[in-house]
Amino acid sequence: MFKKVLISDDLGSVNQGVHTVLKALNIAKIDMAQYCDDAYLKVHSAYKSKQPYELLITDLSYIADHRTQKITSGEELVEELKKDFPGLSIIVYSVEDRLQKVRHLVLNNHISGYVCKGRRGLIELSEAVNSAFKNTLYLSPQVAQALQSSHNLEIDDYDIHLLKELALGYSKEQISKHLKQNNVSPNSISSIEKRQNKLFIHFKANNATHLVAITKDLGLI
Repeated sequence: MFKKVLISDDLGSVNQGVHTVLKALNIAKIDMAQYCDDAYLKVHSAYKSKQPYELLITDLSYIADHRTQKITSGEELVEELKKDFPGLSIIVYSVEDRLQKVRHLVLNNHISGYVCKGRRGLIELSEAVNSAFKNTLYLSPQVAQALQSSHNLEIDDYDIHLLKELALGYSKEQISKHLKQNNVSPNSISSIEKRQNKLFIHFKANNATHLVAITKDLGLI
């Protein structure tokens, strides 16, 4: 089992609950942080002292307060730490259950597990820690389909970007302008119409509103 673990969550009560789970797993050294910057510094400091953390358990959402932070989200924390310490096991423990986000964290940041907070959250977290120690990916049942190669997930980042713009109620002209400003291609109105029609067929949607509703239900946006 892991010998040294860091818990990062802005709610002390959550940290204590996770701490209890880890103690039950006989993990000797457990530290806690309530800010992403603190978690980042603790991981780096531990590495420099040659007593590195083997596992990080982090939330994704951190509420801003009076203290200025360089790293403001758990997702950013995961990305930064994985760049510096690719061998560090990371489990995300969050209320967020969007499949696209889970898929991104697993495929792009190579996290060891994703556990959804809830009634069974701490039980699943214990299972996730055991799985991570065995180098096996753990996903909560709510998000287990995130990696399935079903047609619903065979869309790219451009499609997600377009869906988010549609969800905000923007017209094709407004979306085209926004894409051009952000150097996203293709960005012509005709290209947007073709891609939107593809999505209508893909998700069997009757109109833009229906399309947004379907993809929200699937957790894609």
